Amino acid sequence: MTSADSSCDIRLTRVYDAPVALVWDAWTDLAQVAQWWGPRGFTITTHSKELRVDGTWVYTMHGPDGKDWPNFTRYHVVEPQKRLVYDHGASAADSAPLFRVTVDFHDLGERTQLELCMTLATPEQAQQTRGFIKAAGGNSTWDRLGEHLEKTVSGADVFVINRSFDAPIAIVWEMWTQPEHFAQWLPPTEFSMEFHRINIAPGGDGFYAMTNGAFTMYGRVEYLAVEAPHRLEYTQCFTDEHEQMSRHPGAPVWPETMRTLVQLTEEGPTQTRVTVRWNPHGHATPEEIAAFIAERGGMTQGWTGSFDKLEELLVRCQPMPD
Repeated sequence: MTSADSSCDIRLTRVYDAPVALVWDAWTDLAQVAQWWGPRGFTITTHSKELRVDGTWVYTMHGPDGKDWPNFTRYHVVEPQKRLVYDHGASAADSAPLFRVTVDFHDLGERTQLELCMTLATPEQAQQTRGFIKAAGGNSTWDRLGEHLEKTVSGADVFVINRSFDAPIAIVWEMWTQPEHFAQWLPPTEFSMEFHRINIAPGGDGFYAMTNGAFTMYGRVEYLAVEAPHRLEYTQCFTDEHEQMSRHPGAPVWPETMRTLVQLTEEGPTQTRVTVRWNPHGHATPEEIAAFIAERGGMTQGWTGSFDKLEELLVRCQPMPD
């Protein structure tokens, strides 16, 4: 399956803090693949795999709803630590492939840039597939890969989520650093957010309240790095109304303090990818780490809801084209 029409392509770029050899192994070692392949909540069973030209990978994905999804892959290019090209199908060798996948692994020393392109037969099929990927949370696959690689490299448990927005990086940065903007989209659905004070600068802090009408939560944020327009880093904890540290009102074993790293990357003049990396900060007990790991699905749902609101806000804030 080939196409010279870029509208038939679905492209994705990720940069991982791991050497290319580790990223390649995470893709090709079945024991590792089983730990991250598929959207959040999915698991896989591999029936057979031959990683070679004209070799195949036959596996079943198991959805969180109990539904099974058969998958069939045939490899066309296998260049270790450099490139994979394969056709992806939906059941057997004699069925037509759904799309072709090209994966390029770029060695950046201690980091690796992954470029993935899915090529569909027509622009209409590509658009339909984009919708299916979004509805199924398919891009969380590459977030799970990031979490797996972080665990492999440092032993740390993290949460990662990415989202690309159709807006220039300067505007997306404003959405993260101007309180009147991010108070509109950052809170959980049904909550409103109000800052009693905020100073978005290295060493600055903020104190806020979030309410849904039935009850109010308070929190404090402390900024570690503010590097416009690419990097924002801060810690966050729950407090009472007097700014005394407290626990999550619904999860008493949730880690006391969380660290958030936000990275903005230009994917073109009018598109920006946001990467959020979230992890416990400071001392955390094994019970707190376990609670954090168990809640990754809920975190994905929460951040997805916030990002949906951010997407709507970006549409309203940008000037209409002539």
